[in-house]
Amino acid sequence: MIGVLMIIICADIVFRNLLGASLPLVSELGALVLVMIVYLQLATTVRADRLARTEIFLPPFKRRFPKLGSLIAALFDLVGAAMLGLIAWSTLRIFEKDFSSGEFIGVTGIATLPTWPFRAMILLGVTVAAIEFIVRAASNLRTSDTGADPQ
Repeated sequence: MIGVLMIIICADIVFRNLLGASLPLVSELGALVLVMIVYLQLATTVRADRLARTEIFLPPFKRRFPKLGSLIAALFDLVGAAMLGLIAWSTLRIFEKDFSSGEFIGVTGIATLPTWPFRAMILLGVTVAAIEFIVRAASNLRTSDTGADPQ
């Protein structure tokens, strides 16, 4: 998807320079594709433990106090799952509205696209990321019972 977005943007630049006009849908499509890319890769980011957060506290704390550190990590994961669950819930309402009303982007008569496929991909990405947070929380809770490191 990143490659497709780059091709669309480069084609728009070429058309602007050669024809003096932008391609239709580029800004709208670029915005939706960019948000879709972020949400579709979010679960992988959670699974790889690559979320932006301060690592100055939790890793040393988990080494010194493994059980308590795993409980704190599980709490972080549960809060993450709850927040993404709320985002999924609100995205579901937007998806339903876009699907039922036939919402589209673009200029009628020139180029239009329905928005619901993009919303569906965003909903899928945020839902899978919330599930990944729940899986990580369960893993951390099991670790807090045994005192072993989950990695």
